[in-house]
Amino acid sequence: MSEDRWKIMLEDTGYPELLRRTSDPPAMLHGFGDRDLLGPCLAVIGARQATPYGLACARRFAGWAAGNGITIVSGGAIGCDMAAHNAAIEAEGSTVAVLGCGADVDYPHRAAKLLATMRTHQAVISEATWGTPPLRWAFARRNRIIAGLSLAVLVVEAGLPSGTFGTADHALAAGRDVLAVPGSIFAPECRGANRLISQGCQPITCESELRDALAAAGFKLEDRLTNEWEAPQASEDPILIALRANPMRPDDLAFCLKCDVVSIARALTYLELKGGVTRLRDGRYSISKYG
Repeated sequence: MSEDRWKIMLEDTGYPELLRRTSDPPAMLHGFGDRDLLGPCLAVIGARQATPYGLACARRFAGWAAGNGITIVSGGAIGCDMAAHNAAIEAEGSTVAVLGCGADVDYPHRAAKLLATMRTHQAVISEATWGTPPLRWAFARRNRIIAGLSLAVLVVEAGLPSGTFGTADHALAAGRDVLAVPGSIFAPECRGANRLISQGCQPITCESELRDALAAAGFKLEDRLTNEWEAPQASEDPILIALRANPMRPDDLAFCLKCDVVSIARALTYLELKGGVTRLRDGRYSISKYG
């Protein structure tokens, strides 16, 4: 498939029907790639400044859904969005990026390679005209398109406050299902998803739950990938065991494990060099892989 640009009007036959049925559909969509991918989709969204846990959840569930024939839509942003797009591609599935700038603009710059691939082999769309630079207000507006293309929205990680809630609100207003992945009550990055669950959104903790939720939303799954992810064998390292439940700072780990903080700091440095832990932007440490 070549990287050919196209435009589609609200009144055109090929305009995505799910989006057309929302309260504020864009009058025109500009895009690249396969127009047949524009719904019904599963939106997989989450934090830009995502934790390893959030990124792993995005990869796990987006990859599983895409591998079973469901098109994944997200916003092309760094963090959970990019993880979801990449997982769909790696599963040899389909994915759509909805941008808050022109569909021909590489933003964020870190996503340039991914967007180039998607313009050729997947789909990249925007309601903005060609060459439109990224504008803050446009990202909030594009969230209604992500929700409008979707039968269901899966929030894999979100803090409070969070722009992710805008997409969830648009989905609920359009009568679409909103699902959320629960996280630690101690992690600020999980408060938004946990809040959605407390307000009645369905929690998703495994592929079986996601399969049932998607079937209830109206998706037809191909069931190509039936095996669920299995947790790796628990490490005997007490630091990794402690960090599996909740990211912590060195002094908190030292208190928890009844060790001196110098020893903990040395151990964390070693584990970070080995790729076992990741230092988060707030100084806490998290295990690097969740499967």
